[in-house]
Amino acid sequence: MDRSTASWRNTTHDWTRSVDADHLAAIRRDRAVFAPGGLRHLLLEVLAYAADEAECSGAGRCTVTLHPDGSVSVADEGRGTDTRFDDRGRPVKKPVMATKDLRFFDHPGAQVLPDGHPRRGMSVVAALSDWLVHTNRRAGGAWVQRYEHGVPTTGLTPIADDGTTGTTVHFSPSGPEPVRAAGAGGAPAPAPALVDPAVLATTWPCLSVEIDDRRA
Repeated sequence: MDRSTASWRNTTHDWTRSVDADHLAAIRRDRAVFAPGGLRHLLLEVLAYAADEAECSGAGRCTVTLHPDGSVSVADEGRGTDTRFDDRGRPVKKPVMATKDLRFFDHPGAQVLPDGHPRRGMSVVAALSDWLVHTNRRAGGAWVQRYEHGVPTTGLTPIADDGTTGTTVHFSPSGPEPVRAAGAGGAPAPAPALVDPAVLATTWPCLSVEIDDRRA
């Protein structure tokens, strides 16, 4: 355990753990419980974090992109995921993808997403995705990291600072239906069935959501 991370206060996640393999495996074993409704629920878990950022600043916006390969990305303009430097000057990102959210995971009554199901945190999205790429831009630096089934497969890779802040979560949901949430006949689910900005505005009035549907 690093001495500096051990002293950091755990508000949403445990800074002393970079990966909780048992937690991720438990999610994968019971996908029907943790992703009811499939892709739509995973998308709402990501949007909830964008809404948190928007609420902190009073207003914010994000773009949901539906890609031709079935993957989805959510890009917001918030502060970026909390990233600190340890005693050796190494960047350490809050382990939002690979460990449980202390606010929600063991307290399903704490918050309900627009689909009526409990919010449990970003680790659900990471665990139930073949791959997930988290691009994180902070005032003090920018990094990208890749995960497969919730487990990091790269370290924090520095990227060029473009003067902006925010996060982009790009993920490819894994497994059979209903996680991929295809429409009738195997066609892509209509965008409004996945995310309806008007409905989201009722739950998250500070967040403006745009949809970029690039699927055929």
